Amino acid sequence: MCQLLGMNANTPTDVMFSFTGLAARAEEHKDGFGIAFFEDRGLRHFIDHHGARRSPVAELIKHYPIRSDNVIAHIRKATQGRVALENTHPFVRELWGRYWVFAHNGDLKGFAPRLHGAFRPVGETDSERAFCWLMQELAKAHADMPSIGELTHTLRELLPLPAAHGSFNVLLSNGQALWTHASTRLFSVVREHPFGAATLADEDLSVDFAALTTPQDRVAVVATEPLTLGEAWQPYAPGELRVFVGGLQRTD
Repeated sequence: MCQLLGMNANTPTDVMFSFTGLAARAEEHKDGFGIAFFEDRGLRHFIDHHGARRSPVAELIKHYPIRSDNVIAHIRKATQGRVALENTHPFVRELWGRYWVFAHNGDLKGFAPRLHGAFRPVGETDSERAFCWLMQELAKAHADMPSIGELTHTLRELLPLPAAHGSFNVLLSNGQALWTHASTRLFSVVREHPFGAATLADEDLSVDFAALTTPQDRVAVVATEPLTLGEAWQPYAPGELRVFVGGLQRTD
């Protein structure tokens, strides 16, 4: 099973601690990794078809404190599509003058929607095909950039369709919000004042968030499995969609 990591914050934050925990799981998930950092309307996008345990790109990310308020990362265990750069998540497309980033954990059987226009897969994965379909349907549903609430409403209608073909755990962002959907397994935690300490579940590494934050900071982290010990990770219900803006889960 692939591993997902998403981060949404109310102020640009580095994800080095959480990514180190994610990369520790690359021993079994060694078919590539990728990570995307939003910076306003810009995007830093790093992918490698080598596993995060031995990739020099992964080592760069672990030690380079890139600050972002929306991050999506993925550790791949291939189910559909060969091990190749074009099949490595997260995938990126442009819509309404913004970058969109998508990563998927799961396996879709028989999901072969008709694709037309600007959104076509470059690689061979079910994941990229589903992403292209989502972008196509969003573009059909809205002539221009809708509000976050309107996008959430549309995604709530669209996401069950590919999910009916298998497991569809998804992270999606356009730099304004982080949309997260679970069909089988996903967890989230919100870190806010008063901040405490946490220890990675897969590495002998701890951090005291209180020493690195201000009382105004707030960060939401989403992962396939809880990355840390001593934090209250909340499991998703099957089919649940959670949307994070400014480090908070939106309820509209």
